[in-house]
Amino acid sequence: MGVVAKRSSMTFFSDGNDHYCHRVRIVLAEKGVAVEIHDVDPMNPPEDLASLNPYNSVPTLVDRDLVLYEPGIMMEYLDERFPHPPLLPVYPVARAESRLWLYRIQRDWCKLADVILANKDDAAVTQARKELRESLISTSPLFAEKPFFMSDEYSIVDCVTAPLLWRLPVMGIELPEKQTKDLQVYMERLFERESFQASLSEAEQEMRE
Repeated sequence: MGVVAKRSSMTFFSDGNDHYCHRVRIVLAEKGVAVEIHDVDPMNPPEDLASLNPYNSVPTLVDRDLVLYEPGIMMEYLDERFPHPPLLPVYPVARAESRLWLYRIQRDWCKLADVILANKDDAAVTQARKELRESLISTSPLFAEKPFFMSDEYSIVDCVTAPLLWRLPVMGIELPEKQTKDLQVYMERLFERESFQASLSEAEQEMRE
């Protein structure tokens, strides 16, 4: 499915290197929202960001008088504000299961990625890289069952996994081809989506060059 016609107008303060910002940009692209993206250096944020966000951080999404500064809330807000295409299931049980997957991905993968990308402690980075690589290898067979993350339809869970998987080379993680064939196919399916390509910042494009 391609990116739909542009709708609305929002302002998004984003760090082009940050995977939390990236996941929101994917949702914005998937929904076809007209958005003004401000690239922010998190070490030197613009003055107006502090007046909008008490934490002076990114990502920050501004929609008229509404200001959001937590990526999960942003993504669900966008899915409710622009219901087509839906990124969360309609039924409560399936919706709860999707949220549980988001929780597990955050705990099991994103926290490790954050340690690696922070790159402050060599021993901690080495251990986190090892754990993340092994976890991805062990879960690869799951991706043989469905075209997307435990789903027949592209969902908000894929919007979270895609930025993380895109950054594997930057994190120094190389996956063994034979053991992760199903995961590799899933990754290519995500990366080929028009919305994903549209979401890439200049820095993110350079990650794969």
